[in-house]
Amino acid sequence: MRASIRGGRPSAAAVTAAAVVAAVLAALLAWSLRPSGAAEPQGFGERPRDQEPAAGAPFEIHDSEADGAGKASAAPAPEPTALSIPRLSLDARVQGVGVEDDGTVEVPGNAGQAGWYRYGPAPGAPAGSAVIVGHVDDRTGDLGAFAKLYGVREGDDVTVEREDAPPLRYEVTASEVVGKDALPEEVFRRDGRPVLTLVTCAPPYDRERGGYQRNLLVYAVPAGS
Repeated sequence: MRASIRGGRPSAAAVTAAAVVAAVLAALLAWSLRPSGAAEPQGFGERPRDQEPAAGAPFEIHDSEADGAGKASAAPAPEPTALSIPRLSLDARVQGVGVEDDGTVEVPGNAGQAGWYRYGPAPGAPAGSAVIVGHVDDRTGDLGAFAKLYGVREGDDVTVEREDAPPLRYEVTASEVVGKDALPEEVFRRDGRPVLTLVTCAPPYDRERGGYQRNLLVYAVPAGS
């Protein structure tokens, strides 16, 4: 099962949230050929809403330079390379994922790795939702990178390693399970307070309907915020 994003490789402004949602869900479900056998995940807390950045020091400020109009333009945040949640013994390499030439979303070839959606904010960006997706299982039935997310709890520490930059620490504040066609568009927002959003598949599993029918969303905010 695949979904397309029309118009070739997108720019940040060209991809609508709805198209991204469809592509990400299709990519995750494409691997879901059998149940993982893990317990059904439970939601808790409240999804972070689209809010203006808080007053005071932001999560991270990058070097900036004035553009032709005299406004400051922030440098891109470094790319994430790994993600860990110590209490869950979850450790996964992270690679950037985007869109294939045929318009479908890229996914890591190894189910043990996770993918950062590189057309959205990166972890450490001063605003927006940084999205990292991962598989529950693979075609052989082995557990994927994010299978352990089923046991996530409020307050869990999340560390994101980055290329040529200090690691970032987040704290899990909420999770929810939503239908595969009901992923909130704000998950892919580019403004508001920074949040790390982790996405994977969730039961029930229905082979005839294309695999897992829901998605687990885990939200984490910068530690100390």
